[in-house]
Amino acid sequence: MQVRRRVLGDAHVDRAEAAKGDLDTPFQDLITESAWGTVWASDAITPRERSMLTLALLAATGNFEEVEMHVRATARTGASPRDVAEAFQHVAIYAGVPRANHALKIAKRVFAEMEKDDV
Repeated sequence: MQVRRRVLGDAHVDRAEAAKGDLDTPFQDLITESAWGTVWASDAITPRERSMLTLALLAATGNFEEVEMHVRATARTGASPRDVAEAFQHVAIYAGVPRANHALKIAKRVFAEMEKDDV
């Protein structure tokens, strides 16, 4: 849970935890333990690199509903907008231009929102 909070931020995790119900609690526990307690907790690569990999994989597999959350997480992982754009260029070449293009549109919108929130 510490890693999840460090990457996604307390507000996001608090909202997700408050929304848990009987049906999805086991699933949320699985995600917390496997994704955040194992994969994201590993020190084999940096949070920046892991962030770029995650965004590229989400875009390449068409899981766009998770892209926004992970773009927002770049504020805490150290991945820059340029890093994200580079990751999506790889997606374009190796997984398809339409998926990369859609992910880039999401990232542009989210980065603009994040910049506006900082002002």
